[in-house]
Amino acid sequence: MRTLYRMASHVPKILLRPVYDFYEDYLLERVKANGRIPNHVAIIMDGNRRWARMQKKPPWYGHLFGSKTLENILDWCRELGIRNLTVYAFSTENFKRSPEEVNALMELFEQKFKELVTDERVHRYGIRVNVLGRKEALPDNVRKAAEEAERATKKYDNYTLNIALAYGGRSEIADAVREIVRDALEGKIRVEEIDEDTIKEYLYYPNMPDPDIVIRTGGELRISNFLLYQIAYSELFFVDVYFPEFRKIDFLRIIREYQKRQRRFGR
Repeated sequence: MRTLYRMASHVPKILLRPVYDFYEDYLLERVKANGRIPNHVAIIMDGNRRWARMQKKPPWYGHLFGSKTLENILDWCRELGIRNLTVYAFSTENFKRSPEEVNALMELFEQKFKELVTDERVHRYGIRVNVLGRKEALPDNVRKAAEEAERATKKYDNYTLNIALAYGGRSEIADAVREIVRDALEGKIRVEEIDEDTIKEYLYYPNMPDPDIVIRTGGELRISNFLLYQIAYSELFFVDVYFPEFRKIDFLRIIREYQKRQRRFGR
């Protein structure tokens, strides 16, 4: 095996491209033929900074290339008929990073939200954009750009892109509990009527379908405070590849493995 790997490592990538394309087409055909396509995929987009360091570039370089990977994933989801995609873009804890990196990220977010408003693919395919998180914690220019993307796409219901920004799973639950208590005190809901469905109504995106799949790139084996309430029965996939290098073939392999699993939901 090691000998084969050494031999393959010396083969120019351009010569391996036909083999890669053939395998990708094969996987795509098998995934579509199975028919069991997830409704909702959630992704922890990890490894942008480490990938940038490998390229001897600053962190923003990795985040920029990561945003291009996200655009590709949107196309893959549409091709497969995956109607809901949620991505972890920036956590509440990420504000503790260096001011230089945070500022660069905020500029990138503002730019990408503005691009979503004018992207003809968003309007052609009917992609609704939702921003999940404590938007009040964002700089005004980023918050306004995010809200404009939401307004411009709120009438669409073919596909949904949820962007978790200034987000934390525990914060989401705490904010939901605070609203529930406030409404209970005002007599809008009865305490004895509060159940799991009630809580879902108070989350950042009310009644969002639970993710079928959670993918984390970058090789880390943890959830990092992401969608803690919603992923109770999600299928988890951890891949070693850094997010900017996440390929369609990686995505298809995960969907194919998901199709082989038997989901029991505690039964």
